Amino acid sequence: MLYHLYDFQQAALAPLRLTAEALQQVFSHPLSPMSYTDLGRVVAAGAEMVERSTRRYRKPEFGLAQTRIGDADVAVRETTVLSKPFCDLIRFERDTTRDDPRVLLVAPMSGHYATLLRDTVAGLLPDHDVYITDWIGAAEVPHKHGDFDLDSYVEYVIEFLMHLGPGTHVIAVCQPSVPVLAAASILGADKSPCAPASMTLMGGPIDTRVNPTRVNRHATEHSLEWFERSVITSVPAIYPGYMRRVYPGFLQLTGFMAMNADRHLGSAMKHYHHLIRGDGESAEAHRRFYDEYLAVMDLPAEFFLQTVKVAFHDHDLPRGTMRWRNTAVDPHAIERTALMTVEGELDDISAAGQTVAAHDLCPSIPAARRRHHLQKGVGHFGIFNGRRWRSEILPNVRDFIRKSG
Repeated sequence: MLYHLYDFQQAALAPLRLTAEALQQVFSHPLSPMSYTDLGRVVAAGAEMVERSTRRYRKPEFGLAQTRIGDADVAVRETTVLSKPFCDLIRFERDTTRDDPRVLLVAPMSGHYATLLRDTVAGLLPDHDVYITDWIGAAEVPHKHGDFDLDSYVEYVIEFLMHLGPGTHVIAVCQPSVPVLAAASILGADKSPCAPASMTLMGGPIDTRVNPTRVNRHATEHSLEWFERSVITSVPAIYPGYMRRVYPGFLQLTGFMAMNADRHLGSAMKHYHHLIRGDGESAEAHRRFYDEYLAVMDLPAEFFLQTVKVAFHDHDLPRGTMRWRNTAVDPHAIERTALMTVEGELDDISAAGQTVAAHDLCPSIPAARRRHHLQKGVGHFGIFNGRRWRSEILPNVRDFIRKSG
């Protein structure tokens, strides 16, 4: 019912959105005299605010057509190297013969698309052969493909590492830190040659008992039954995933926005004033950020509920009780994989201390093959995006991967 109401609201708002879009185009067109008046700019700015606030944001493109290696611009093209019902494994193939370390970047399945890691990929591209997990929204996956839970996620990571072969380095950003550590444990226990050469965990909920955040407390204060009643719904008939039970992206986005409502409202007001003043550069930066931030996908209900139970309710990984398809997940089995953890000092989603806990769980990794980086002055998104990522975190990750090869 929730999904049907949301679709009905979108349909009801369509005339308003189309009218606002038309007004914005008329009052901002360079050939329109009104676009050069104060009134014209006010109308155009207001119309854009209405159009953007009522739009359904689709999956963005990575848009990484080139990278710079040394003094030369090198062409980059996206290729799908492995396709699964819930995920495509994408390679950013560079037009170069360099033999750089192969990196599997595991994107979170936590609402936003893998394109949220565009800046992460862009930073890695000059020195690495980059692959990324491009998760598919659950509403787009036909019901015939069955369920997808946390065990399925671990299985996908293992399969991708097996496909890429020995010597692959894996980077997990946020939520996948738990399944990536589980996958490395299973491959380590099997003495698999495809166990990752190194594993970098960035801002992940390895042990959410440490410095619990508001997100952690919200998860622990509500039962699984409450989540199932409150946020789980079925996909309507107009989508390929008809009847699949999901945690809808629009509900997740409501939670994201509510966590920092004042900041988002302030950002919207600044954008409005930038439009009126004609500050095109600032307005475009706002559009780029929110085109990405407001694009969300649905999560399979079984994946969401199992993740809440394992990572936030039962703390299975740090307590040593996690199992994958009836197989014990034992991080002690990780011996040859180097381990790096990255945290943000101001992270309000996975607080400092939650990711570094992975080191205590992996005592078999030699001290010389470990590293931890606490980045001062950044929150959750600053760990993998922005100036601090490029200038301070990325050089450490790059050096760690090179030394772990």
